[in-house]
Amino acid sequence: MADCLFCRIVAGEIPARIVKRSADAIAFHDVDPKAPTHLVVIPTQHLAAVRDAEGQEGARVLGQVLALAAEAASEAGLDARGYRIVTNTGPDAGQSVNHLHLHVLGGRRLAWPPG
Repeated sequence: MADCLFCRIVAGEIPARIVKRSADAIAFHDVDPKAPTHLVVIPTQHLAAVRDAEGQEGARVLGQVLALAAEAASEAGLDARGYRIVTNTGPDAGQSVNHLHLHVLGGRRLAWPPG
């Protein structure tokens, strides 16, 4: 999708500090971090939100995105103390880019409830 920020990152049109990549997903540092470690993990194909990952292919992509998030968190040294994986769907949840993405947050104690 030509006007999607994250699709443009996937295409290499916009630079990102990429930490991990697979055929189905990319993990990179958030440009506005909310924790000492704040990664964003996106599918390489455009899906607007979790609700748009339909059928077996959608489930496969979600699994790959989540797996890459866990791998990136581990490689960032977050396993020992823990981390949070968050996805927002829609404006009331705070989704600001309409491309499915997971936030991996760690490196400090995270409050609950989150917001």
